[in-house]
Amino acid sequence: LRKGDRILEITTFRSESYTAGTRKPTVTYHRTLEGDLSRRDFTVNAMAVRLPSGELVDPFGGMTDLRAGVLATPGTAEDSFSDDALRIMRAARFAAQLGFAPTDAVISAMTKMAGRLSSVSAERIRDELVKLMLAPDPVRGITLLVGTGVAEQVLPEVPRLRLEQDEHYRHKDVYQHTLTVLKRAIALEEQYGLTGDLVLRLAALLHDIGKPRTRSLLPGGRVAFHH
Repeated sequence: LRKGDRILEITTFRSESYTAGTRKPTVTYHRTLEGDLSRRDFTVNAMAVRLPSGELVDPFGGMTDLRAGVLATPGTAEDSFSDDALRIMRAARFAAQLGFAPTDAVISAMTKMAGRLSSVSAERIRDELVKLMLAPDPVRGITLLVGTGVAEQVLPEVPRLRLEQDEHYRHKDVYQHTLTVLKRAIALEEQYGLTGDLVLRLAALLHDIGKPRTRSLLPGGRVAFHH
């Protein structure tokens, strides 16, 4: 529907779910608004407004979670992520974009179901990663991906930066160093006219990914990185 300069998309009550091992969703139609909202990804996205009355429909406490900055699912997190595994990535993206804190249930489901992302197309995963990297706080999202093991599925070079520490050898924590470099690069963007620069941010995140494979332990407690 076009109304003036605005284009509105109209659909019936529905949801989409992905069966394990397939990248094509199964579309389910609902008879009620509440049924439609029950299959949304997170409670903050499971709200609607009835027209023309303007009544807020919020059956899962989305407004409360929105005010609290909490990322929860309408039903169980496992059910939500089973419907669409990309929601696992979306949780990290919302953490980076909005500063929302996933509930323990969401974090647990991300950890258990990270392998489900293998059924999601590379293009969809890329789009979520790009949005995460261009968010105000990508470090928050990256930390969540690494902590839940999701990064092993979509960006394995980053968690591998967590080199094993040895009391006999002196070297910096490359993973934490990388996050620091990313933060500093973002802080300097405006100064150099590079605000929201994806290439810069990816360069900062990935600049040391060769170190785990090139680390050598030298006499005297020294560490070197060379091919």
